[in-house]
Amino acid sequence: MKKRNAIFLVILIALAVTVFLNRGRIHFDWSAFMLQLRTVSLGHLAAGIALIWGTFWLRAWRWSIFISPTKKVPFTRLVGSQFIGFTAVALFGRLADLTRPYLLAKRVDLSLSSQVAVYTIERMFDLAAAAIIFSTAMAVTPKGLPHHDLFVRVGLGSLVVTVAIAVFAVSVRIAGGAVAAFARTTIGRLSKPAGESFATKVLGFRDGLNTLASFQDFLLVLAISLTMWGMIGGAYYETAHAFVRTPELAGLTFSRTMLLMAASIGGGLLTLPIIGWFTQIAAMAAAMQAFYGAPIEAATACGALLLVVTMLSIVPVGLIFAQIEQVSLKPAAIEHEAIAGVDAAE
Repeated sequence: MKKRNAIFLVILIALAVTVFLNRGRIHFDWSAFMLQLRTVSLGHLAAGIALIWGTFWLRAWRWSIFISPTKKVPFTRLVGSQFIGFTAVALFGRLADLTRPYLLAKRVDLSLSSQVAVYTIERMFDLAAAAIIFSTAMAVTPKGLPHHDLFVRVGLGSLVVTVAIAVFAVSVRIAGGAVAAFARTTIGRLSKPAGESFATKVLGFRDGLNTLASFQDFLLVLAISLTMWGMIGGAYYETAHAFVRTPELAGLTFSRTMLLMAASIGGGLLTLPIIGWFTQIAAMAAAMQAFYGAPIEAATACGALLLVVTMLSIVPVGLIFAQIEQVSLKPAAIEHEAIAGVDAAE
C-alpha cells in the first residue's frame, strides 16, 4: 500500500507540474464553466442517474442466473453487493474491482474461485454487449453528420472485435482446456507467469460459460446485458442533453453519444483513487471537443457531471447498503489483493 501511495503522489506531482508549466497556454473561462453547471436540466440528470441505478438491478439478476446451476438465490439479495462493489471502485480506483466477487461469495456462501469465474464471464458479456450496441449505433449514423466516415470505421472495427470475442467464447466453451494449454505454451515462451495467468483466466472463462445451464439462459443473459448497456448509453445521452445552453451537446443523437461512452470507458480502464476522476473528466472533455466541437467549458462541465451520474451517484446508495449488510468498505476493498492471489494460484 505504501508503494502504491508513493506512485499516486508522484503522478499527482507530475500533473501539478504539467498544469503549472502550461498555465499560459490554457484559456479556460471559469465563469462560463459555472454558468453551464447552474443551467443544466435537473430532469435529464435525474433520468441519467435513474438509468444507472437500474443497471445494478440487472447486474444482480444476471449474476443470479450465472450461479443458479449451483445455488438458487433471489436476485434481490445480490443488489446490495453490486452497489457496494462499484462504490469501492469509485472510491478506491479500478484496483478494487474484484471486491464484488469477494462480497458476493460471502453473501451467497459459495467459493471465492467460483465467483471470480462468474466475474470473468460477466466482463466478457459486458464487453460483447457494449461492442454490439456501439457498432450498431455507429453503423446507422446519418451521412450528413460531421465525422460520418470516422464513425462508420469505428463501428465496423467494433463489430470485428465483437465477432472475434464470439469466436473466442465458442472456442473456449468447446475446447477450453486446449485453448488454455496453447496459451500457456505460446505466452509462456515470453513469460512463464504470464502464460500461467492467461491460461488460468481462460479456464475461469470456460467455467463461467459452463454456469449457463441452457441456451435459453444464454439468450436471457445476452438480452439483459444488451438492455443494461443500452441504459448506460441512455445515461450518457440524458446527461449530454442536460446542457440545454450548448447546442453541440443538447442536440446529440444516441449514436453520436456512443463515442463519448467509448472515451469514458477508455479513460476509466486504469482509474486511480481520486486522480482517476480528473483523468476521466479530461478524456471525456477532449472527446467532446474533438468529435462535437463543444466549447471547452461546456465539455469539462459535461465530463464532470458524467462522472457524477455514472460513478459518484452510486456512492451514497453503496454506503447505505454497506451499513445494512454490515460491510466495512475499506477492508473489503483491500481484499482485491488476496483475491488476485487466489485467482493466480488456481
